[in-house]
Amino acid sequence: MSSPSAVAISDDSAMSSSSSGPRSGGPARRRSFTPAQKLDHLSAYEQAIGRGEGGAYLREQGIYSSQITEWRKLRDAGVLEGKKPGEKIGRLSPEQAEIARLRRQLDKAEQRLATTEAALGIMGKAHELLEQLSKSSRDEPPHTKS
Repeated sequence: MSSPSAVAISDDSAMSSSSSGPRSGGPARRRSFTPAQKLDHLSAYEQAIGRGEGGAYLREQGIYSSQITEWRKLRDAGVLEGKKPGEKIGRLSPEQAEIARLRRQLDKAEQRLATTEAALGIMGKAHELLEQLSKSSRDEPPHTKS
């Protein structure tokens, strides 16, 4: 039987301080966004969603979907408007969270109302058309085959 042999590889080169490794300059600072940048990202993301490219936008910008969710809550609560760069935003108070929830609920109800009104308008026009067709068919003599 042969015993496994280990080959020693020596690296005598000293590590230089100008190494381009992942932590060469120390830990990277966490990115931060101003309120205006958050609003810009939200509008750009929502436009990308309309084109079916929301995920691509997030990957391109290096943003997580959880950040978008949090920024939407802040925007809907009115916390992002009027803030200056560097001004602390913080978490929503229970009242602000409730206001944001109610605003989202109101937006959905308004969208449903607009859809219902459009459907009722179409139904009214269809009803008028059917009445006209019915009236004109009563006024015309029946067609006979020759």
